[in-house]
Amino acid sequence: MSLEQKIMTDLKAAMLAKDEAALRSLRAIKAAIILAKTAEGANGELKEADEIKLLQKLIKQRKDALEIYEKQGRADLAIKEKEEIAIIEKFMPKQLSIEELKSLIGKIIAETGAASPADMGKVMGIATKQLAGQADGKTVSAMVKELLQK
Repeated sequence: MSLEQKIMTDLKAAMLAKDEAALRSLRAIKAAIILAKTAEGANGELKEADEIKLLQKLIKQRKDALEIYEKQGRADLAIKEKEEIAIIEKFMPKQLSIEELKSLIGKIIAETGAASPADMGKVMGIATKQLAGQADGKTVSAMVKELLQK
């Protein structure tokens, strides 16, 4: 079942349950899918990798907004963002734990022969491809930086 089909099924269930947070989140995902499918150069279909990137983008947008709302003391808006993040994350692949991430990045560093922070670009290129959808880019970057400085 494609992401779009899962979203439609969940959207119907959320409408019946009158779950406002789920409705907001699912409608946002549906809108993003439609935009991606109708974008110039798109063939009307999304690959699984594109779906994951789309979900990651939606989560990142909400995390950025959440951070701003928390800084400004807007708890009411921050709660809405947290709810939407939780719902969107249900459609993401299982996220790696810190230990799993550290071991995988350690292997990538060993494979590339990276020895200093100057080699970060080389490691990040491979890491982002291998860990797509399984870890946040900011977390991967911080982990790579930390392991290269040792």
